[in-house]
Amino acid sequence: MAQQALFQQSTTHTPLAERLRPRMLSQVIGQGQALGAGSLLERAVAARQLPSMILWGPPGCGKTTIARLIAGEAGYTLESVSAVASGVADLKKHFEIAEHARSVGGRTALFVDEIHRFNRAQQDVLLPVMENGTITLIGATTENPSFALNSALLSRARVIVLQRLDAQALEEMLARAEKEVGALPLTPDAREALIAMADGDGRFLLGSAEAIAHAAPTSALTPETLSALLQRRPAIYDKTQEQHYNLISALHKSLRGSDVDAALYWFARMCEGGEDMRYVLRRLVRFAAEDIGMADPEALVQAHTAALTYERLGSPEGELCVAQCVIYLATAPKSNAQYTAYKAARVAAREHGSLPPPPHILNAPTKLMKELGYGANYAYDHDEADGFSGQNYFPDGMKREQFYTPVERGFEREITKRLDYWAKLRERKKQP
Repeated sequence: MAQQALFQQSTTHTPLAERLRPRMLSQVIGQGQALGAGSLLERAVAARQLPSMILWGPPGCGKTTIARLIAGEAGYTLESVSAVASGVADLKKHFEIAEHARSVGGRTALFVDEIHRFNRAQQDVLLPVMENGTITLIGATTENPSFALNSALLSRARVIVLQRLDAQALEEMLARAEKEVGALPLTPDAREALIAMADGDGRFLLGSAEAIAHAAPTSALTPETLSALLQRRPAIYDKTQEQHYNLISALHKSLRGSDVDAALYWFARMCEGGEDMRYVLRRLVRFAAEDIGMADPEALVQAHTAALTYERLGSPEGELCVAQCVIYLATAPKSNAQYTAYKAARVAAREHGSLPPPPHILNAPTKLMKELGYGANYAYDHDEADGFSGQNYFPDGMKREQFYTPVERGFEREITKRLDYWAKLRERKKQP
């Protein structure tokens, strides 16, 4: 207790997470895939030549820390902005600083936190200074860059995927914290619950450790007293496995197996365990596309609506709407045909490279493009007797492939009839 009292008196101004922030890359926990031997970042730092990059990962996984360290160890000056609070004028000020540094032989890395918050115009402002070498961009985002950032920016930057911190990494981080604040008064179950509450977020874990040390409880905290202290419900974990993954797997497979009662049970277990409902909803939306697809197109609408409704109502009212979604998905006809078709199409896209579309389906807005044959002999389907021209839409030199094969369940039975009808028309129009 004396040690904790001393801790309270001497460290009231600098948060524990900041005091424990790694001072070198070798101290970073849980990101061996991105920073380990032979990785892009390891080689770039060793060569002291950083590419522009986007650090993509969940909250509290170390994006800001890694940005600072790689810039420092590679010999760059780091300028930082937050996309939440900055605009084009702020960016231009940093560009001027970077241009001045470059004129005297310096190199500048511009760290943009929450870069997905920039709109398209703001992202476009970064392109010229990335292109001419004024700045090396290091963006950080929790959102999928494929959707959050425009293609021009992504073409100039490498995406580095950072992982959520697993239980082992969080335990190591907690041990570091205890060297600073003293052993935390936690029962083994409470220690496990604390790591579960963090859910991969190192910042939350260190903030919680600091709160426990400041509170200086007179007896060891149990999961229940820990929850009361931190004002956060613990997820239900057993002593050997993370129930987080076990329960979502059980829910997903119960839905796939059309067992509505089992699906409701596992959903209720996750609710009782304090699972993040947004995580559950993301998985339900994914399930609607992967395991139901076009067998019932309404499934994706139901899942998306449940997510929007939960955002409006919150907990506990919104959980009933999620339960309705669970029931709908469990009782819907199942098909993974579109999932299989998408994967097959991706394989074909990789195999055939960048083949252009056939000229007859390209627009020809200029004289040159018309002279090159763009749009020549294009058949406008609406003008055809059957509303179907049967023209080839695959690249020239690539044979027609069938990726999508609907199942004989739900709405896909109707899609099968349509595909068969068009296939017969296509063959008929080939005949002289």
